[in-house]
Amino acid sequence: MDELIIRLIEQGGYLGIFVLMVVENVFPPIPSEVIMGVGGIAVARGSMEFWPLLLVGSVGSTLGNYVWFAVGDRLGYRRLEPLVHRWGRWLTMTWQDVERSTAFFQRHGQWVVFFLRFSPFLRTLISLPAGLTHMPRGRFLVFTFAGTLVWNSLLIVGGHWLAGYMEAMDGVIGPATAAMVLLAVAVWLWRVVRWKDEG
Repeated sequence: MDELIIRLIEQGGYLGIFVLMVVENVFPPIPSEVIMGVGGIAVARGSMEFWPLLLVGSVGSTLGNYVWFAVGDRLGYRRLEPLVHRWGRWLTMTWQDVERSTAFFQRHGQWVVFFLRFSPFLRTLISLPAGLTHMPRGRFLVFTFAGTLVWNSLLIVGGHWLAGYMEAMDGVIGPATAAMVLLAVAVWLWRVVRWKDEG
């Protein structure tokens, strides 16, 4: 199973990594830790290179985050609120979540866009209040790309390090990866089922 997961990433190549990282940031259940971590293993095996992997992964992640920024920036509070009430269940987001994250953004300043790239749960959500408060687009993209670059570097290095122990951990990486994905999907499903429109 370890080989199957690694080969799927390798066969998808850099374009596959790019697409997965865009989707991961638009639709949260797909964890970037798995995508870039397995990419790091591919780097250790010589089937991918560190810098192209880091670049396409970070550009993909930045583009995915920009989708949420653009939604907030273009729709604004008035037009976004009814959409969140209607479709929030599938995004596991209530209007109160949007208001709380916007207040957090305003309280702590635009630097949170950079620092929250290291948070598994908030790195996507923070893009929406950045758009709602009309943060300058260029600054949002720079902060997002810089934070993502650091985070993805750590994930690739971690995957590269893990590759050195693959023989000793034979049969562990595949189930661990599958468990991470299943856990992420299970958390999303739990939030969908428990979702309640507080508006």
